[in-house]
Amino acid sequence: MDQSCSDSVESYLLDSSRNTNTYCYDQFTVFLNMTRSQNKYEAPMPVIGLYVAAASLVCTLAMAADVIHGFRHKKLWFPCKFFTVNAASLTILAVAMKLPVDLTSAMEGYLDQLAKLISNVFMTTVMGNFLTSFASMDDNTIFMNITALGILGITIIVNIFIQLLTSLLHFQTTLEIFVIIFMFILFVTSCFSALTIPATKRSLELKYDELHKKIFNEELGEIGKLSVQNLKVVVKKYWVMAETSGPQFVMARSVICIASGAIFVLTTALTVRVSSITIKPGFEYYYHYWKHSSSYGWSIPLIVVIQIIGIIVGTVAPTFRWIIAISFKCSQKDGNSYLNEFKVEKYWIQRLVEWKERPLPLRIRGRKLRKLVQGTKNLILNCCIGIQIAIVVVSKAILLIPVIVISSFFSCCYYCKMLRKTLMSESGVSISPKISEPETDTKLDLSNYVIQFEGEGKLPNAILYNMCHGVNQVIQMGRRKQPKYLMELLWKCNNFQGVAEFDRVNIQGTHCEELPNCWTLPVVTITSIAIALPNINNQMVGQLLRSVREGLLLASLVEENLCSRVDLLNIKNTVDIVWVGVELYCKWMDQDLRKIAFNAKNSGKTLQSLADITEKIVMEFKRNMNGSLMENPLNWPVKVIAANSMNRISRTILMSYEESKNQTDEELFEQLSVMIADILGACLSNLPRLITAKCYSSAIEKREKSVRDAARLLGETKEIIKIIRQHELPSLSPDQLAYIDEWRALLQHKNPLTVTSSSNNVITSSGSGELHIGIE
Repeated sequence: MDQSCSDSVESYLLDSSRNTNTYCYDQFTVFLNMTRSQNKYEAPMPVIGLYVAAASLVCTLAMAADVIHGFRHKKLWFPCKFFTVNAASLTILAVAMKLPVDLTSAMEGYLDQLAKLISNVFMTTVMGNFLTSFASMDDNTIFMNITALGILGITIIVNIFIQLLTSLLHFQTTLEIFVIIFMFILFVTSCFSALTIPATKRSLELKYDELHKKIFNEELGEIGKLSVQNLKVVVKKYWVMAETSGPQFVMARSVICIASGAIFVLTTALTVRVSSITIKPGFEYYYHYWKHSSSYGWSIPLIVVIQIIGIIVGTVAPTFRWIIAISFKCSQKDGNSYLNEFKVEKYWIQRLVEWKERPLPLRIRGRKLRKLVQGTKNLILNCCIGIQIAIVVVSKAILLIPVIVISSFFSCCYYCKMLRKTLMSESGVSISPKISEPETDTKLDLSNYVIQFEGEGKLPNAILYNMCHGVNQVIQMGRRKQPKYLMELLWKCNNFQGVAEFDRVNIQGTHCEELPNCWTLPVVTITSIAIALPNINNQMVGQLLRSVREGLLLASLVEENLCSRVDLLNIKNTVDIVWVGVELYCKWMDQDLRKIAFNAKNSGKTLQSLADITEKIVMEFKRNMNGSLMENPLNWPVKVIAANSMNRISRTILMSYEESKNQTDEELFEQLSVMIADILGACLSNLPRLITAKCYSSAIEKREKSVRDAARLLGETKEIIKIIRQHELPSLSPDQLAYIDEWRALLQHKNPLTVTSSSNNVITSSGSGELHIGIE
């Protein structure tokens, strides 16, 4: 009995041990498979972290580009040129914010926790840099970008609070909450700042139009005001107007944008301090946090370093705005009560008030329901108006508090300096006089052309000086790119006689039509004929091509901006297509011009050959074309329009060649060069009007670029204007001077060239011989 029981117990124990071992083995196998599977799915995480670091680097480089652009152009309000709110930047920013919204990866190490904190600060910095870019957008674009930015920002805020409540974030929780609160404040501030943009733009438009009328009456409307020096004055005035009314500059100097700089200074200082304490040097420290790092592995330190650099770079612009605003406010304080500084101007709440006064576009039948909806709308808008007022007042307080402190310090320094001066004067010690600061311009006062809002102080002289320096730099930049080959060609201008002589409309016996002319088509056609002349040096041909290329660039600007006739569009397209072949391949519509020159015995044969080829093209087209094209030759194909022009001009030149006996090929080439110079010179006589037209732009977002283009164009064409002024212009109105057919109609009406010295258009300065052109 005892033996059997003993055997049973032993057997049971053996079976239990075997089952336990099997169970443990199975559990270990499952755990090992899960570990392998987890390691397999976590393997790409360092690469994802590298992707996050790359996105952060792109944002950092874009903010750095804006900072460099601001310093380079002395725009210390740092406009958003490279890093603006759009679909691309928000997508890249969403990738850079991968860590704060990651709720699945275990990130227990201190470096991992710091990475999430740094990412939140990075997001706050980016939102602050985005603030001024909203000013350059229309209402719909602002709404879409604000919505997209809000979705991203609120997603980050909600995820961070979830991690704080579940203790997933346990590192510097107070600072984390502080950063999240400021992120939310910046988003709300961006929304309410965007509400002021339409009202500010309307106000800017009114002030800009008033100053434009003033300039027109003072400079453009009077006689003899468009010399090169007068043009420079006009460009400077429009430059100051465009710069000071630029939407981004207006937003950057607003108290809300300036106050955000103080927030960045505080947030960045705390973050950098915490980062310096956490990231200690030493291999053991990094080994410890490497050992306890998340699945992102080695990419976490890279993300932290790049985003810290981005925070420092992104804080430069807001900090400079805040510091400069404080310095200007200190210099402008005139002893009035500081309570006046807290006045909230009308434009801050104008949009909200308009919404409140406007009835809802909803069709609700019930009177009580309509009353309830209207009351709810008014209540919400009243709350928004109160929030906006509170934001403005707090922003002004953030700016005013350091102003009071610094002003008190400077007042003490001033009284000490005055006391020292009094004591030294009583002791007989001479004091050297203080050197006055340089004025912006002793001959030109541009302060009257500064566009400002109600409540803004006078713009400092330093900013006006930088603006004048900026326009001078752009003019000098254009002067370094003067078309020297074109200038050499224009010296051959012969009182614009070539405008009337290049095409004689009384040619009989041809199949060509008389089409409206633009400036560039006869230039390209005559250049093609000149290239096809035999016995011409290649150097002379190359010189002519370079001159015409520079001239066509300017003539195209005249046609685009001053010639508004729609029927010339097809002819202008013809010029673009023909000139590509002439300039690059010396071919006119697949006809090798140099081959024609090589096969021709003299210039007469060349001209006859070109006339026959082009007349054949026109005749063949006329036989095959339908009635609609016959009625409107302006709808002809490019090849036919070019052939029609070549036929008329080559026959005109052939007649002149046959009339002048014993004319050499080089003499004819020189004659054609003079004819080209006459046409280009007549066209470029519109340059003063073109420059002034470019100064004024109706679109507020394009004004700065338009004035910059005008200043650069003035620098490029300064000498050209002086060359053209040596010739008298026909008595045509400014609008007529922009069209070659108007020139030809007048010049062909009287032979030789007749010029009426009208007091409304042409005045010769006594003693100087300089010609001044007045624009009506």
